[in-house]
This record gives sequence, C-alpha cells and structure tokens, in this order.
Amino acid sequence: MKKIHKYISIVLAAMFLTMSTVTLISAQDSTLVVQDSVVAVAQEAAPVAQPETAAIVPTVDAGDTAWMIVAAAFVLMMTIPGLAFFYGGLVRQKNVLNIMMQSIILTAVITVQWVIFGYSLAFSSSTGPLAPFIGGFDWAFLKGIGVSDLSPYFISHSQPTADGGTIGTIPHMIFILFQGMFAIITPALIIGAFAERIKFGGFLLFSVLWATFVYDPVAHWVWSGDVLLFKMGALDFAGGTVVHVNAGVAALVMAIMIGKRKNYKGHAIPPHNIPFVVLGTALLWVGWIGFNAGSGLAADGLAASAFLATHLATATSAATWALLDYIFNKKPTVVGIATGAVAGLVAITPAAGFVGVTGALLIGLIVAVLCFIMVGYVKGKLGYDDTLDAFGVHGVGGIWGAIATGLFATPAIQSYSGLFYGNAGQLVTQLIATGVTIVYSGVLTFVLFKIVDKLVGIKATPKEESVGLDLTQHKEVAYTAID
Repeated sequence: MKKIHKYISIVLAAMFLTMSTVTLISAQDSTLVVQDSVVAVAQEAAPVAQPETAAIVPTVDAGDTAWMIVAAAFVLMMTIPGLAFFYGGLVRQKNVLNIMMQSIILTAVITVQWVIFGYSLAFSSSTGPLAPFIGGFDWAFLKGIGVSDLSPYFISHSQPTADGGTIGTIPHMIFILFQGMFAIITPALIIGAFAERIKFGGFLLFSVLWATFVYDPVAHWVWSGDVLLFKMGALDFAGGTVVHVNAGVAALVMAIMIGKRKNYKGHAIPPHNIPFVVLGTALLWVGWIGFNAGSGLAADGLAASAFLATHLATATSAATWALLDYIFNKKPTVVGIATGAVAGLVAITPAAGFVGVTGALLIGLIVAVLCFIMVGYVKGKLGYDDTLDAFGVHGVGGIWGAIATGLFATPAIQSYSGLFYGNAGQLVTQLIATGVTIVYSGVLTFVLFKIVDKLVGIKATPKEESVGLDLTQHKEVAYTAID
C-alpha cells in the first residue's frame, strides 16, 4: 500500500504541477468588416414615400432544427442500446437480460411520463407556494404546444418577436424531445448501483417516482430560467448536476439501502461479456456528442466547441486510466479504459460549453485519477456494493465536473469566467449548486426507497439472486444452448 500511495502522490503532484504551469489560452478577437452600400434616389416633384416596416415573424431555422433532431436521436442511442450494452456486459450472464430490460422499459415509461406531466413540471411556470421549486401543469399532455410553435428556450441563437421579446430558432417539440432523452437516461444511470439484486416491479415504481420527485424538480431549478439555482448563476451546460450528480448520489443511497449481493466479497465480480462493454462504451462516446454539443440548441460555433471539449476530455481520461492501470495493475485493461472514457464524458458534461482546450484536458486528466482511486480503493475500504460503480463514476465524475466548471470556465467560449479567469464567485456558486443537489437527491432517494419497499418490496430474495434475475423476473435466458 505504501508503494500505491507513493504512485498516487506522484500522479497527483504531476497533475497539479500541470494545472499550475499550463498557459491559459486567450481568445483571439476577430474583426468582421462590413461594407456599407448606399443607393440614392432623386425625385423632383413629390416627397419620398417611406416604406412600411415589415412585421416581425419568427421562423424555424432549418439548420438548427436538423442538428437538434440528430442530437436528440444521439442521446436516445446512449440509453438504448448504449447503456444497455455497457451495463449488460458488466453483469453476470444470468442477469444480462434484466439489466437490458431496465434500460428499455425506462425508455418507454419515462417517455410517457415526460409527455403527460414531466416536461411541464420541469420547464413550465407555476404559481402559489411551490412556484420556486417546481413547474405547473400548463404543458401537461403538451397542451397548447403546436407544430409551428418555437422553443421558448435558447442559448446562442434567438430571434426577436413582435412584442419586443426573443424566442428560439427550433420547434418547441424538438426541445421537448431533446430534454426528454435526458429525463430517460438519468434514472437509467442509477441501474448500475443495484444491478443483480432488485425486483423488477420495485425498480420500475421507484424509477418513475424518482423521475417525478427528484429529476423534474432539479431540472426546473437549473434549467427552467426563472428559479433557484439558475437565478443564482449556476452553470450546467449539459447535465453535470441535473443528470450525473443527481443520479450518482441516488445510486450511492440505493446501493447502501438495498444492501450487498449475497456473494459479494468486497471486489468486482468479473463481467460476463467485455465486448458488450466496448460496444456500449463506443455508443455512449458517440451519443454523447448529441448530449453535450446539442445542449447549445443550435448548429453553431458553440456546438463545435462543446464537441471538441467533450471528445478531448474523454480521450484524455481514457488514456490516463489506461496509464494508471499499467502503473498499479501491471496491465492496461479493456474494462479500465472503457470506464475511464465514461468518467471523462461525465466530467466534461457540465463544462462542455464553457471551457476551452486547457480546461478540457485538465478535467479529463483529473477525473481519471479521482474515479480510479474511488473505484479501485475507496469503495473497497467503505464496504458498500455499488455493483457497476454508478456513484464511483457518475457521482464522483459529476461532482468534479460541476466544480471544475467554476475553475476553468473561460470568457473565450461564452461570457462566463471561473476562478482561473478571475471570478472566484463562480466557484462558490458551483459548490452551492452541487451541495444542494447532493442533499436533495440523497434525502428524496432515501424517502422514495422506503415508500416503495413498503408498498411492493425492492430487494430480490436470496433464491432469486442465486438463480438470476433473467429467469426469476422475466422467465428468459440470454443464451440458449442448441443441440
């Protein structure tokens, strides 16, 4: 252990030396030269008639809309089949169908919940005592939202309205669909914490309640534009707090509450299909382009910058994890580099639209070290059974990414500055937003677990665990021997 601690100290020292010596990249100003032309018209007899001002009619931007349709499809691909294959490969053979079924059923059920009332709770305004905390039912069943309506939410692209306001450039329905994919994958991430030991009915009821009472309110606080964390100035470009901190903390609570698997010995049980893990990782990596680059809600330079930051941080984290594997375990492992890639994707998510190359590199480097230590050493010392390291990767990675946004946000990308660009207040804001999300998600997850366990039961019986959840929950097996 002394040798391990020595290596970790060396890695951390190098990491922070890099952080202190790297040159922050300044944005170069560009000058747009516009050539004016003037046409003179002479009239002798009558005064010149002034043309009438054209009415302001906001229209759909075809490029932005096409990109957002693709981005929404990319995010859907992250859950099915991406997460299904990633988690499915990591579990034992007798539980692979169960874990895949959980991803598929959540895609179906949360979609229905989102359209009926989830989107309205997350993004519409409300009145009365709950107004600061949750939306209303103005958009329940997508009431009043037509095919031609434009999104009231936008980031870098907007257009004026006749009443002097602004509106987005994409259809409102595309924004709803895009955000709906976030609502689907967030409870799906929690699956990794209780894999191989949860009753299907208990899982489904818990997930729907969690999406309603945890995800929807937190999304409202951070993204709706008129309450709480958004007004405070919290930065979360694509879901660091809303998705990963939220799901990661819930995963930790669920892992502790549901208890260990009956044969858990304090270390990872070998995955049954590592090629599935690789396939799932690849689908997540590609799909994450829509997740992060799509969160600018436009096809523009910000989307390109977010794409670059996402890919760079992911590549850095994957390579760093492989190096750490080589140093401490003597061999770089496939599961290790896959885990490192996912950790990088998680950490860059809140920061993707706010950081440049330097920030992306450091975020990817540091998250690999943090998650490697958490998954490889800390979890074993604490003794909880987070089956597929949902907290170790998404919780820890999400917390670091949210904090890192307050460190590395640069005005070269958008008009926001972090600590290293002269704004210490942004770091404080990120810490507060992260802390609020941790407390809320942790407490509500605990309460919902207790309620669901009382109503229908959550933990599978020892016999069900031994036989496997594929047979006991679905009466199916993944692999059939043929004579």
